[in-house]
Amino acid sequence: MEFTLQHTCPGSDARAGFIVTDHGPIQTPIFMPVGTVGSVKGVHFHELRDDIRAQIILGNTYHLYLRPGMDTIRAAGGLHKFNGWERPILTDSGGFQVFSLSSNRKLTEEGAHFRSHIDGSKHLFTPENVVDIQRTIGSDIMMALDECAPGTSDRSYTRKSLDLTKRWLERGWKHYKETEPVYGHYQSYFPIVQGCTYADMRTEAAHHAAGLGADGYAIGGLAVGEPAETMYDMIEVVNAVLPSDRPRYLMGVGTPVNILEAIDRGVDMMDCVMPTRNGRNGTLFTPEGTMNMRNAKWANDFSPLWPDGPSYVDRVYTKAYVRHLFIAGELLAMQIASIHNLAFYLWLVGEARKHIIDGDFAVWKSDMVKKLSRRL
Repeated sequence: MEFTLQHTCPGSDARAGFIVTDHGPIQTPIFMPVGTVGSVKGVHFHELRDDIRAQIILGNTYHLYLRPGMDTIRAAGGLHKFNGWERPILTDSGGFQVFSLSSNRKLTEEGAHFRSHIDGSKHLFTPENVVDIQRTIGSDIMMALDECAPGTSDRSYTRKSLDLTKRWLERGWKHYKETEPVYGHYQSYFPIVQGCTYADMRTEAAHHAAGLGADGYAIGGLAVGEPAETMYDMIEVVNAVLPSDRPRYLMGVGTPVNILEAIDRGVDMMDCVMPTRNGRNGTLFTPEGTMNMRNAKWANDFSPLWPDGPSYVDRVYTKAYVRHLFIAGELLAMQIASIHNLAFYLWLVGEARKHIIDGDFAVWKSDMVKKLSRRL
């Protein structure tokens, strides 16, 4: 994987870059739609390519490992051939999903013991077998196994958690260097910087990860209960340490405002389920603010969702019609909203990139944050 830092911006740490993978290029900053089980919920790949203009999507090691399972994915020739997505794929190691199973998992030096949410069967993720699983999936960017400590963790718990994550990282990195891709294309391995909300531990973790000389780095354990301003502070702490010539990936974040604030602080890659999850519940994000499509105010608004929007659903479907679909419980409502929100997120990072290159990102971002914070 190659990363070229193309532009920086006065008055901001925002960056525009270019990543080259064996499955295609990625312009940064970039938002990555979440395709947990190998699909972005309710969205066809031709819509992701042509209307949403996604350059890379995510898969999840935990979910793909449990279903359909590695035998099926290996027999298909990897996830790219299994699901038909020809562009880059990033896989999360499953650490966050195991963290979410707090009542059904146990962390030891060996790894993370957990029970499947599907059938209750017992499983073990280790730093090594998580590399092997992601080799079988065939993702272009793989994540290290880590523990995602809750945002409210005290120093004692965070210390133990971080030390374990660092030891797991060293084991995972060693195994990554000793193994080869299964399908012939190159796979990167990103360490994940943890440390909860403690600046000294975040700094320590960033130095430890940076010392490996990886292709890129992830910032994990944020947007898990801590205040937004604390999250922004931690991003600044970590990015002050991580090398400037490698991409920085902020995991699981977030709202459109979060996205711009992260870019402002030097983040290059982001993902979140919010565009699709909130869309399925009737929330649409626009350049002028947020719309709740169940509100009666849209009942007789026959203007397009977004007249100048990048996707066909923005220009074809009216607010009144989409509201009607939601009130009627029609599945098409959720699909339209998901496509619209993902197209908006990709538009937003694309506009951010343009303004970084033009040198006026700081001014544009300040104005956009005000608009994006409004309820329409």
